[in-house]
Amino acid sequence: MDNISNAGRAEILTQALPYIQAYRNKTIVVKYGGNAMISDELKDAVIGDLVLLSLIGIKVVLVHGGGPEISEMLAKIGKKSEFIDGLRVTDKETADVVQMVLAGKINKNLVNQILNKGGKAVGLCGVDDHMIKAKRLDDVHGFVGEITDINTELVTDLLEKDYIPVISTIGYDDKNNTYNINADTVAAYLAGALKAESLINMSDIPGLLMDKNDPDTLLRRVFVSDAPELIHRGIISGGMIPKIKCCTEAIRRGVKKVFIIDGRIPHSILIETLTDEGIGTMFLE
Repeated sequence: MDNISNAGRAEILTQALPYIQAYRNKTIVVKYGGNAMISDELKDAVIGDLVLLSLIGIKVVLVHGGGPEISEMLAKIGKKSEFIDGLRVTDKETADVVQMVLAGKINKNLVNQILNKGGKAVGLCGVDDHMIKAKRLDDVHGFVGEITDINTELVTDLLEKDYIPVISTIGYDDKNNTYNINADTVAAYLAGALKAESLINMSDIPGLLMDKNDPDTLLRRVFVSDAPELIHRGIISGGMIPKIKCCTEAIRRGVKKVFIIDGRIPHSILIETLTDEGIGTMFLE
């Protein structure tokens, strides 16, 4: 940035103006995970981006995961992490650890970082105001939740007061159980319930690739109707299948645009939101 002239800075801001106008007073949900949560440099860039977007009048909701830190804490108490179909097997003790790490340590650290950057933030989990009601996904995964209802009243109130709601993906039921819920799923359902302008999924990949080993084969735009054929052809496979299904679910629930972007690239949120080029794959109806 030191090598950019004042005129260059002004030109960058001018080019961003139409995007700022298009998103002003609209809601963006950002699903935050992967290396962007681990690297201090990337984390600082992400938090700065979110605060900037909020300060220019965009309503930002941050939904976060925290798998590596959960695994680390479980290892400290002598519990081995087990995954089936990409989801953590969650017994009662593990559910308590997940709640402690996600709704406690990670959530409050993110809130503190946003505040220290000059933003306004409040940390929540799905239990707060009974935001995310859930039931058991199945008997195999234990206390892994399937969302049955989303209550956005508290989130909407916070957005109206220019706060960034920072949401950890813990669900509840009427029997006082708490559930570990996949962050991609929560982001999709919440974005849909809020009728968000866009959902941005931060990942450790450039986006959806025709050839997973070749970044130059990035698909810039994918229509929801194309997804089944891409799965059939094996272009969407493995761990990408549930992620893409969450993207298409968000579109079906009323989100206008859904993006998968590479969170390993500093300021990828700003590049996707406020420039012509964009950086990842955009899903459309």
